[in-house]
Amino acid sequence: VSHGVMEELSMDGLVIGLDLNDDYTQICCYDKEKSWTIPTVICRRKEEEVWLSGEEAYAATLLGEGVIVDKLLKMAAKDGTSTIGGICYGGGTLLKLFIEKMLGYPRKEFGTDEVAQLVITLQSVDCRLLDTLMYCADYLEIPRDRVHVISHTEGFIYYVLSQKKELWTNQVGLFELSGERLCYYEMKVQRGMRRNMVQAEAQNQEEAFNLDILDSPSGSKLADKILTACGEKLLNRKLFSTVFLTGKGFERQDWAGGFMRLICNRRKVFVEPCLFARGAAFKGADYTHQETSYPYVFICEGRLKAEVSLKVMRRGRENQLVVASYGDNWYESKSSMDLIVDGQKEIEFIISPLDSKKKKLVRIPLAGFPERPPKTTRIELKVAFTDEGTMTMSIRDKGFGELFPSSGAVVKQEVNL
Repeated sequence: VSHGVMEELSMDGLVIGLDLNDDYTQICCYDKEKSWTIPTVICRRKEEEVWLSGEEAYAATLLGEGVIVDKLLKMAAKDGTSTIGGICYGGGTLLKLFIEKMLGYPRKEFGTDEVAQLVITLQSVDCRLLDTLMYCADYLEIPRDRVHVISHTEGFIYYVLSQKKELWTNQVGLFELSGERLCYYEMKVQRGMRRNMVQAEAQNQEEAFNLDILDSPSGSKLADKILTACGEKLLNRKLFSTVFLTGKGFERQDWAGGFMRLICNRRKVFVEPCLFARGAAFKGADYTHQETSYPYVFICEGRLKAEVSLKVMRRGRENQLVVASYGDNWYESKSSMDLIVDGQKEIEFIISPLDSKKKKLVRIPLAGFPERPPKTTRIELKVAFTDEGTMTMSIRDKGFGELFPSSGAVVKQEVNL
């Protein structure tokens, strides 16, 4: 993997990629070969508050010494609880303990507790889970500005763009085969006049099967047949540079003869078990450079697909003030600004999706704001996102100095992008 010579910022500490899933969790560090794949379970010893994770947790449970909890992500996202030894633990607490255990592997291996960057990648990203993960960061005493959360799709993009260029001149495909899931990802870099874009999306395939069927010859044959049909449908009539395979199901490929023949035809094929965690670690490393190695607008799950701007007057000329841009991470895109209202009764936003035909104006009336002479009302505008398609804003009257004290009026609105 080649990176240009870069101005290094502080790179003391580990740059960690963590792929959190409900069945297996994977962790690796940038520039380090070793990685860990651990079942996503945690267990508390019956007699005392000692926690074990992964295989150790299974072993203790088999011996009857511990109580095991699984599906930790689902539980944290739903604010679920689990009672062990008469104590009720919240899903968020159990997830914190599990992540702490996971970070213990590289910390011990590489002899440092310092985390320079932690990038967590999830199958899909929702608001509550993101908030929980940020609380986990606080508990682990990792500053929030060093913790980032991305979708699997974005992890895939970072992984691919960190490889040699000839591997991604055309489309790139990825098949992920895990416990109960078969997911196909596709990505393409588009060079544009003004900016280069990279677009990627994930599609869960209905043909998913339980990996246990690979234990018998007849089941293996069936699995190969299902996968081959899926591959024919997805790769048909498109030009691919490379196809990647990841997930527990591809740890060995001897069962998938037909599928392998199909995908290896005139294409490069690579198996990378830790693809998402490695992609996350590449993104983490990018935060430690002064200039990005990925000068693209990312269009994928977890990033905004529209630009939001505001009409403002600056020095007597009408301008557009961009509040959020294409490809911004929606969770990290928050802004707050003070504006002076010049006689308007409303605030006007322009929402410009990538497809310019769908551009729209959104007007938010300043309902309940007091009447004042022009240019004597200062407002505070806060913009944030609850997901990649929903913007929330609050507009608060700040009055104008001692002449016009704030009325306390606030308008809140949710806008669909």
